[in-house]
Amino acid sequence: MSDAAESNDDVSTSTTEPVHVESAGHLQTLLTDGDVVLVDFHADWCGPCQMLEPVVADIAAETDATVAKVDIDELQALAQENGIRGVPTLLLYADGELVERLVGVQEKSTLVDLVEQHG
Repeated sequence: MSDAAESNDDVSTSTTEPVHVESAGHLQTLLTDGDVVLVDFHADWCGPCQMLEPVVADIAAETDATVAKVDIDELQALAQENGIRGVPTLLLYADGELVERLVGVQEKSTLVDLVEQHG
């Protein structure tokens, strides 16, 4: 019972953990609901993606941004729609509009600065 009460306290548009995107509609909801959304297009087999994983987790925990993770193998059509040609690719949205596109492993400080700049 206490677990349910604790989880209800966390209801907000931004989360402290990355959100696994289930569908194109789910991503659209996240983009609509969040002021600043960082979308991480990744793949399990991608070494640089694995290196970036703790960085995006920190961004989710330490900033007001919503961090969405899109597995390009699960959601190939969504990756194609977004012009993803390599992973990791990070798309930063502010108020539903794409404001930054970053390809490759990024420094945490760079991502924090971008989130704060658009937040």
